[in-house]
Amino acid sequence: MIEELLSDDEALFREAVRDFVEKEIAPNAARWDEEGCYPRELLPRLGELGWLGAGFPEEVGGSGGSTAIYALLCRELARGSAGVALGIYVHTALACSAVRHLGSQAQRTRILPAALAGDSIGCWAYAEPGAGSDVSSVETHALRDRAGYVLDGRKLYITNAPFADFAVVVASTAPQRGLKGLSLFLVDRDNEGLTTGPPMKKLGMGASEMSEIVLDGCRVGFEDRLGKEGTGFIQALEVLTLGRIAAAALAVGLMEAALEAALGYTRDRVQFGRPLTEQQFVRFTLAEMATREEAAWRLTLHAARLADAGQAHDTAASMAKLFASQEATHVCERALHLCGAHGYMKDSPAQRFYRDCKVLEIGEGTSEIQREVIARSLGV
Repeated sequence: MIEELLSDDEALFREAVRDFVEKEIAPNAARWDEEGCYPRELLPRLGELGWLGAGFPEEVGGSGGSTAIYALLCRELARGSAGVALGIYVHTALACSAVRHLGSQAQRTRILPAALAGDSIGCWAYAEPGAGSDVSSVETHALRDRAGYVLDGRKLYITNAPFADFAVVVASTAPQRGLKGLSLFLVDRDNEGLTTGPPMKKLGMGASEMSEIVLDGCRVGFEDRLGKEGTGFIQALEVLTLGRIAAAALAVGLMEAALEAALGYTRDRVQFGRPLTEQQFVRFTLAEMATREEAAWRLTLHAARLADAGQAHDTAASMAKLFASQEATHVCERALHLCGAHGYMKDSPAQRFYRDCKVLEIGEGTSEIQREVIARSLGV
């Protein structure tokens, strides 16, 4: 049913990405997950195809296109490997998007052409040991002096950090002001005072890499601040709704992959003298999985269409992210269940989908945070 929602150009784009994913990503997804190593060699290839720049204007090094095109990219990449899709979405929808919307012309020129070509990759350095959903608890601080700022603090659970070339760092320039005292800074990997820890071992998303970032007397110039001092983070919240749309699309891609795995297994598996798909319970479960996937995609595409039309889409993005991430957990669990003992084995893709999906309810704003956003839109 996806085709009826797309323009001809969008359908052609989807098919091109799907063909690439089938040939270059899906056959390697299990190995990348097992090795816990991000296939960075993919990035220049995706950049050459113009896909990393999807949704970014040509004047900043992008390839144009729409938010809907970007959502399709995330969906198709996640269908092949959610870990690969996660690394790309953090790079583009968070780090690069912050530079695009909040950066000066000099900053955009310095960062975006190489980043969207796949020659450099970024990360979004917000989370800390004591700061997750509670933004006001950020303890990393940026002390201003005559030459710029000195950053000190720790960032935790940062996707892409082990190999990122630059980080968008959230730090407090006015601790007494809480949320209104947070600023954003561009920090290059080779800045003295920035170090990263070893890659962390995670339940899922094995193909992505995550580590701690330590800032110890890390100096940056005034020209490295993104946006206004004390309001950079608030400004970022206003423009980074793309991250929620991307996360929702990623969840839909995982659902599609899980449904395909369950369909393939239950068609081939014979029990009591007939394929499992002749059992009513199995057919009904598959039907429900497909319905949940379709509903999640329609919410996601609706949010993307609103963004492309220049209309308010904050609530729509939260609804899409909330619903799609929760339904991905349900659909991936049902897929593993339908695949039985085979689904529980490490050589089954079903178990990988099941491990990958849960983080989507946690990252890019937890489900509880999304409910708060939606509730506020209702006036409660």
